[in-house]
Amino acid sequence: MKHDLHEMDKTAPVMTAPPPSRRQFLGWIGIGAALPVIAACGSGDAQAKTYPVRFTDEQWRKRLKPEQYRILRQEGTERPYSSPLNAEHRKGTFLCAADGNPLYSSATKFESGTGWPSFWKPLPGGIGTSTDFKLGYPRTEVHCARCGGHLGHVFDDGPKPTGKRYCMNGAAMTFRPG
Repeated sequence: MKHDLHEMDKTAPVMTAPPPSRRQFLGWIGIGAALPVIAACGSGDAQAKTYPVRFTDEQWRKRLKPEQYRILRQEGTERPYSSPLNAEHRKGTFLCAADGNPLYSSATKFESGTGWPSFWKPLPGGIGTSTDFKLGYPRTEVHCARCGGHLGHVFDDGPKPTGKRYCMNGAAMTFRPG
């Protein structure tokens, strides 16, 4: 018995998927339109600005410890409860680890229970903010006003009087008693 392959194809059932619904089709269009926007907003606009303190990438690598470089220059995050600055309760000032810029007074530090040093108010001129979409939704990134280094994020669940929680990476800061 001879089988003709072409003859078999004509009799085999054809499996087809149902056409997409209007809702699915519009969803695909929406995702397609949103992806370039999300990609363009992937990192905060802090990297695009020019700051008074500038170094090449190689110079930053030499100036900073590897963990500081990862956080400050690559917008990383340290593990919660890993920073010695969580336990820092003396009077003084928290400074940017990259350039020594004063960021926060110890008088505004509070225990947020998050595992990162938290403050309810920055020092005047110490920080800048930008919008960060790295997790797919907008967050307010906090960066050093002098070098643009990534410090952390600010949230609207802090204590009075500001209601803000500046949740900072301890490795991005140093402490000066005073």
